[in-house]
Amino acid sequence: MKKDPLQRRLEISNWIILGLFASVSFVFMSNKFCLGILLGGLISIVNFHWLYRGLRNVFKQLTGGAKSTIMFKYYIRFAFTAVVLYFIISKAMVDVIALIIGLSIVVINIIFTTIVTLTRNNALRRLV
Repeated sequence: MKKDPLQRRLEISNWIILGLFASVSFVFMSNKFCLGILLGGLISIVNFHWLYRGLRNVFKQLTGGAKSTIMFKYYIRFAFTAVVLYFIISKAMVDVIALIIGLSIVVINIIFTTIVTLTRNNALRRLV
């Protein structure tokens, strides 16, 4: 099954934004800060991809138990993420603010993509 162009663009943009944030933090901030951005970004991107795959599989089947399946997978993903974050924070491996910034990469990307898409659509309407 071919991915939606918007989904593909979001996935590529996630990696670009993570690369930019990590590069800037590597140059101007401490190693703990950079590692926080990297780990937070990786966690958020993996969760985004995991959610996409789960939803795609559920909508392919569309059985009566689809809701319970997606909720079960959601709780598994949530528990796994909580354990990973607990380990990272409890071992003081990273700067917590950087970790939060990294975890926000997907949200930042979705907001940015929405603004760009709406701006582009409004500009096209004005031309027509």
